[in-house]
Amino acid sequence: MTSALAPVQAQQRIRNIDAIRGVAVLGILAMNIVGFAFHPAVYGDPTIAGGAQGVNLWVFIVNAFLVDGKMRGMFTLLFGAGVILLTSRAEERGGGIGIADIYYRRTLWLLLFGLLHAYLLWWGEVLYPYALLGLLLFPFRKLSASRLLSASAVLCALMIGGGVYDAWDTGKQLEKYNAAMALKKQNTKLTDEQQSDISKWEEKLKFMKPDAAALKKNHDLNVGGFNNNVKARAEIVGFFHRQPIYSPILWDLLVMMLAGMALLKTGVLTGERSTAFYAKLAAASYLIGFPLHAVQVWIQMNGWFSIVSSTWAGVFYEPARIAVTLGHIAVWMLVFKHGILPWLSRSLAATGQMALTNYLMQSVICTLIFNVVGLHESFQRYQIYYVVAAIWAVELIWSPIWLSRFRFGPAEWLWRSLTYWQPQPMRMGTTEPEVGGEQTTPLPAES
Repeated sequence: MTSALAPVQAQQRIRNIDAIRGVAVLGILAMNIVGFAFHPAVYGDPTIAGGAQGVNLWVFIVNAFLVDGKMRGMFTLLFGAGVILLTSRAEERGGGIGIADIYYRRTLWLLLFGLLHAYLLWWGEVLYPYALLGLLLFPFRKLSASRLLSASAVLCALMIGGGVYDAWDTGKQLEKYNAAMALKKQNTKLTDEQQSDISKWEEKLKFMKPDAAALKKNHDLNVGGFNNNVKARAEIVGFFHRQPIYSPILWDLLVMMLAGMALLKTGVLTGERSTAFYAKLAAASYLIGFPLHAVQVWIQMNGWFSIVSSTWAGVFYEPARIAVTLGHIAVWMLVFKHGILPWLSRSLAATGQMALTNYLMQSVICTLIFNVVGLHESFQRYQIYYVVAAIWAVELIWSPIWLSRFRFGPAEWLWRSLTYWQPQPMRMGTTEPEVGGEQTTPLPAES
């Protein structure tokens, strides 16, 4: 029965998963902060703002190889794994229909949290799309690891194929735009199709290469008070939230969720595999991922971040970031298995156990700094990482201190209490309810 289901007790948590989640929640800030500090287009194009020379360019390159998409990838793998952890333990205890009730109630609350987070704090948040896809994942929990990996691989292949087509089509769009503009300069009457060719490219330019006026408008909205902040976010959030659930935009997440479910079933994410396995996985993943990223960055820089070169570079992004994500997982598993830097592992595990709270806290702090205080576009790219380092230090220190006194982070407590329709015991030493449900928080959260 549903009433028999309750959150996991502290001693039953899987510490390796908590620690990797801690790495991810800290690492994701290294990318999210770009969107807080600058126009969204700066993510993939350092020439727009923040500096594209010297140390600023090197920061962009290092992030492209080590961070961009990888922290979101780690989070997303763990979200998929969390579906298995939540449902399998409950089913072992005879949860029956109750586990479906808990699962979907929990996911719908996450959906609401994501909507609020997106419009009030952070346009690039992932709670909403995680929850949206989470509504589809429940039936997949019974599939074998091989079938889950096969489905993930098929989606990845389709994304790569779609990327190739998109890059080719972008080149064709530019050719049509140039041809139409040449006729326009000659005062030749344009056909409706030629007018459309100009409009399509100008819309792409507006999105990927904002001009000074667009940058100023975005800046003014970001520092212009709460209502303007929400308006700035709503323009971007609305675009993503209007995409259908079957949109390839969401496949980026679904690929990793399905893989995470498989990696949990095979013991990879719980640290059950051998040292040799993780060493080989790390080596193979990096040997695939880093060369692909090298090609990606070379294409971008060779075309100096033109729209066409950036689109062709994107073809290599997905397979590269998946490979490097797996490499990161393998390396951290080796660190945890062999007790390297145990004090850091403990702090990371506490940070990961409070992933939702820490993720939301990052958004609150960055909103205060860049929107309320008004430091939006006031830094060079490398300088924003001083802010990142400070937030990392705070979360690594405060998370274990908080969990020495309380069972959950504040946001985790609220989420669980709403899920189970009753306040959960918060302070250490209070009686815990019978456990039949989740084993770890399958969360969140990148761009």
